[in-house]
Amino acid sequence: MSQSIKIQFVADNEAFSPVLVLFAGKDGTLAEAAAKRVGKAVAARIKAVATTESFSGKAGSSLALPAESGLGDSPVHLLLVGTGEGETDFLRLGGQVQSKLPKGRDASVFCALPGGAFDAVAAAEFSLGFRMAAYRFDRYQTKKGEETDSKPGALSLLVDNPAAARKEAKTREAIYGGIELARDLVNEPPNVLTPAEFAKRAAGLEKLGVEIEVLDEKALKKLGMRALLGVGQGSEQESHVVVMKWLGAKDEKAAPVALVGKGVVFDTGGISIKPAESMEDMKGDMAGAAAVVGAMHALAARKAKANVVGVIGLVENMPDGKAQRPGDIVTSMSGQTIEIINTDAEGRLVLADVLWYTKTKFNPKVMVNCATLTGAIIVALGVEHAGLFSNNDELAANLTKAGLATGEKVWRMPLAPEYDKIMDSKFADVKNSGGRKGGSIIAAQFLQRFVDGCPWAHIDLAGTAMGSPVTDISKGWASGYGVRLFDRLVADHYEG
Repeated sequence: MSQSIKIQFVADNEAFSPVLVLFAGKDGTLAEAAAKRVGKAVAARIKAVATTESFSGKAGSSLALPAESGLGDSPVHLLLVGTGEGETDFLRLGGQVQSKLPKGRDASVFCALPGGAFDAVAAAEFSLGFRMAAYRFDRYQTKKGEETDSKPGALSLLVDNPAAARKEAKTREAIYGGIELARDLVNEPPNVLTPAEFAKRAAGLEKLGVEIEVLDEKALKKLGMRALLGVGQGSEQESHVVVMKWLGAKDEKAAPVALVGKGVVFDTGGISIKPAESMEDMKGDMAGAAAVVGAMHALAARKAKANVVGVIGLVENMPDGKAQRPGDIVTSMSGQTIEIINTDAEGRLVLADVLWYTKTKFNPKVMVNCATLTGAIIVALGVEHAGLFSNNDELAANLTKAGLATGEKVWRMPLAPEYDKIMDSKFADVKNSGGRKGGSIIAAQFLQRFVDGCPWAHIDLAGTAMGSPVTDISKGWASGYGVRLFDRLVADHYEG
């Protein structure tokens, strides 16, 4: 949930705010431009304190200095932040500075590094990292803790070319809006974020020019989405599919890029019920759908010159008397029959119908689905990479590059016909679970049966989107993973 932060880009001859942030390299050395800006006397005092305190300038380190009276009409508090050696990650640096600043105090950041000045892109990335680090989800806390007691103050970035920085930052603001939306969705409690409520929030993208269609259960039955509907039949909440279309290309009829998301708003496991421990985390089993909605927000808000379709399947998996059972056989929209072995392997059933619908209705250039699909991917890759499976080397390579560029990293995993044997069913075309061995691969092999030859990739983000670790730009649990990855994929390969 946003804490409103005013970030402005101003010329480097502007007056300093109550807190001044300066960057230091090895041994606390200031950039030449920064030393000149604060003056010889102040620069000398900074150097003396840094030496006394053994401040090494290591990346992410900081040193608060006594207030200086020689920098303006009133004393200015100084914060020295280390950048270390080598190439600077400006997104991460923005997050580091946000965490170091005193709460509720306005600050100036002099955008000069020992290795040279920020350019417009670097300043914009810094501002995005600052915003991402400031995010907190506290709307249900009636008593605010120290972290949320005082909102962050305004931030002035002192740059050589404010106009260029503002132009670059406008794009980052659109992306941050998508990240914040995705984080909010994943963090919401399941009694609030029902499938209907999720659909309503996704429909809010209409104000950005996104075309929205919400399919209710009557429409889904008519389409033959019995695999998806089977997952939700034990819930009092109706299942929905939301279609979001952003037509930003010159030719609105050109084949789109398709993003598909799993949106299980709460997953008990159904009849194959999960253990009680940490079941509350299953409110985040819709993080794939949240990433798609966030990405659609980012693309529309920055007016991406591309046609992109986002489709999400929204269900709740509950163990009611009407719930599907192990042993049931359902007929998917594709006509393929599926034997239910484990009702906790439900996400692939949702995606099976949504993938088939997306391919047959929109005939996309490429189709990428994302889902918190398996715990096995966390065993394999931990929480630093999402699992990537694809039937197309070019698409896989483009996603890998986008992941490296944004820090939302993916690691390609294998697909092979030999795995299909594990899903053979005695009674249907395929079964929905093949046991513990190669669990993430089996799930991906299952999904591949429903893409009808379309260039396709599946991203298993179970370890990166919810329950995510604290980093410089994410303070935990819901990271918004996927928004920047998908935005970068479209920007680098499908706009023009």
